[in-house]
Amino acid sequence: MLIKLFGAAVQGIDATIVTIEVNSSRGIKFFLVGLPDSAVKESHERIVAALQVNGYKFPTCQIVINMAPADIRKEGSSYDLPLAIGILAVSGAVSPEKLGRYLLIGELSLDGSLQPIKGALPIAICARQQGFEGFILPKQNAREAAVVNNLNVYGVENITEVIDFFNGKRELEPTIVNTREEFYRSQTNFPFDFADVKGQESVKRALEVAAAGGHNLIMIGAPGSGKSMMAKCLPSILPPLSLAESLETTKIHSVAGKLGKDSSLIAVRPFRSPHHTISQVAMVGGGTNPQPGEISLAHNGVLFLDELPEFNRSVLEVLRQPLEDRHITISRAKYTLDYPASFTLIASMNPCPCGYYNHPTRHCVCTPGQVQKYLNRISGPLLDRIDIQVEIVPVPFEKLAERKAGEPSAAIRERVIRARQIQAKRFADLPGIHCNAQMTSRLLHQYAQPDSHGMVLLRTAMERFNLSARAYDRILKVSRTIADLDGSETILPKHLAEAISYRNLDRENWAG
Repeated sequence: MLIKLFGAAVQGIDATIVTIEVNSSRGIKFFLVGLPDSAVKESHERIVAALQVNGYKFPTCQIVINMAPADIRKEGSSYDLPLAIGILAVSGAVSPEKLGRYLLIGELSLDGSLQPIKGALPIAICARQQGFEGFILPKQNAREAAVVNNLNVYGVENITEVIDFFNGKRELEPTIVNTREEFYRSQTNFPFDFADVKGQESVKRALEVAAAGGHNLIMIGAPGSGKSMMAKCLPSILPPLSLAESLETTKIHSVAGKLGKDSSLIAVRPFRSPHHTISQVAMVGGGTNPQPGEISLAHNGVLFLDELPEFNRSVLEVLRQPLEDRHITISRAKYTLDYPASFTLIASMNPCPCGYYNHPTRHCVCTPGQVQKYLNRISGPLLDRIDIQVEIVPVPFEKLAERKAGEPSAAIRERVIRARQIQAKRFADLPGIHCNAQMTSRLLHQYAQPDSHGMVLLRTAMERFNLSARAYDRILKVSRTIADLDGSETILPKHLAEAISYRNLDRENWAG
């Protein structure tokens, strides 16, 4: 007797349908073929125990299971449920009538209960595209998968519920999520707000410009001057996620297993802050069992690198290409994967090893050579890709003691959204370009050309600070964003002057 049912394999952030064929014949052996890894092969022991505990016998015949397509490696324990149901179907304990209409996925415990899986959302999207009537999976992942419309998603707690459903003894209740209502309700929940930041108006302004144009930013300042706190406030002024962006972001976190229990769509832009001991693989993704890295988990959000010079140089250098291309291709002997990585890079660092170079009240004990060596830990090409470089000075006591709250994030966010709307209209006919930071050289000539007075100012700055050609482009992009925040169609000299002031680390005498 031959039975066919369906599971799914996740590759990158997309899923592929896996056809599971179960055949029984005379004999006593069990064969599992179709490129399964060791976790899939171990499913035999889990299935035997789960069926025995729930009063079902493992068939005493020869069983051959084929998982097609055979060229895709089947990894993990999420195939337990379809394999168990297929085995019961060939023995006659489960009716095969409805099996082909449903996609099944789930890891079995020894008592028959189902454990959560990774990648439920991309699997649900694939199930809808392939025209399946329903998707049966562990209850903990049901809300995540129910985000997909036009697909019945059934969350189950035990294998007996699935057996009874296929035998017509039980009806399963589909999980229903009001995606839009939940999504828009959760878009304004932020743990940090700029109203709590005392002083630092110039740095807040730089962060507002970075948010408005999608620019990368680095903050240089003494310990305790508020760098980390302000970086954590940045998501509260970024424009809200669109539903398409939210779906893509949720897919990445679903594949990585980073969604919490009973989660649905991610409504707030992600903020990732990896420790400086992170490895290259953890940063960009890949590994023995391929997973998205931190740059992909920060997709459509913020990647915050605190104490930038303390990161391994090779880890920082792998950021150079994703910062330009906004995606990362990982090529290994056994696989090639493409992960999206469109993020805003926010970095912070001390100006020197002791942390007090250029401090207004504390004396720096570092020699000029030590200061320069510390700054040289960050390569020029990486620094060139950071549009805004801003210096932070500690807040004086008078400002810290003020009772008056600063400008709230909500007010700054309104200005950022207005500037982004101008950019969305400007780049409406250009696929893949959504903000000023993504402009090409051709678009700079079209939309960010200053007038004659501005060109004189820019020429003087280029010659005095010995700026590179890439720095020239960055200044024009930032000045275009400042003009958008100002509601100006043309770039004025004041917009250029502010953009030039955000190139602190390019100045030769900064660490002289």
